[in-house]
Amino acid sequence: MPEGHSVHRLARQFADVFSGQCLAVSSPQGRFADGAALLDGRTLVGTMAHGKHLFLRFEHGLVLHVHLGLYGAWDFGGDATFRGASSIGAPGKVGEREVFDDGVTGAAALDGSSGSSVDGDTAYAGPPAPVGAVRVRLAGGHGWADLRGATTCHAITEEEAGTVLGRLGPDPLRNLPGDKEGFIAGVRARKTPLAALLMDQKVIAGVGNVYRAELLFRQALDPWLPGRSLDTDAAGALWEDAVLVMSDGVRDGRIITTPPGYWTEPAAGLPAPEESHFVYRRHGLDCRDCGTPVALTDLVARKLYWCPACQQGS
Repeated sequence: MPEGHSVHRLARQFADVFSGQCLAVSSPQGRFADGAALLDGRTLVGTMAHGKHLFLRFEHGLVLHVHLGLYGAWDFGGDATFRGASSIGAPGKVGEREVFDDGVTGAAALDGSSGSSVDGDTAYAGPPAPVGAVRVRLAGGHGWADLRGATTCHAITEEEAGTVLGRLGPDPLRNLPGDKEGFIAGVRARKTPLAALLMDQKVIAGVGNVYRAELLFRQALDPWLPGRSLDTDAAGALWEDAVLVMSDGVRDGRIITTPPGYWTEPAAGLPAPEESHFVYRRHGLDCRDCGTPVALTDLVARKLYWCPACQQGS
């Protein structure tokens, strides 16, 4: 499932390529036909991400609310002008893909490129025929975006969007006033293990399995430590680290939690994929810090990776 940094990149992408435009909204698959009719021909006036939820706001007070879930993905395509800053290095298989008029998919590249496009003199011919089960298509003057496989895709009111947001915990990538204090209070009020709390979107929004494992390792926290046993300073440090590494994810288009000192070629600017994490998907391999084999178990129906030595309880 895409983690919060990917959804924030998507929000930025929509703002970059569609903001202020009157959009044609359709549902080629048919499952969102009623909702598409409510949004069709309206101007996109704002985009926002909170946790793993994307909100696209239209001029008449309705909002397209999308949660990608495990299988959802957006495809972007268009002419040479249809580029947004957030599409640089967009990660494949995490909810973002780009396709341009020459058929090149840009999201596969992680090297700072975003694919190529047709020559600027070539007239834009409009979006191609939908491929597969496209739940919703947004089309503007220079490009389009297709959604497939999302868990949630609804046209809702601003009030209903507020209700969704009210059920979610603070998002480190928004880091609004009071969010840090809210996170600390939420964690310390529970006896649930930290590893479970970090996956609870009512406690902290946007953290998924990768960030959970990496944050706990970076803070040398026992995954089974009850939340109420974490002191205020440690809880605050955990929040601040989430803000830091998730912001890096928005910038880089990848989850990278190891600093350059752990990379074989730090001058390259980004690490090789196998050097990007401390513990995630490294079970059985030596801990990068102490050499103890990284352990693996299941917690909250997801795989948990941790170092039994670096993260042992006191």
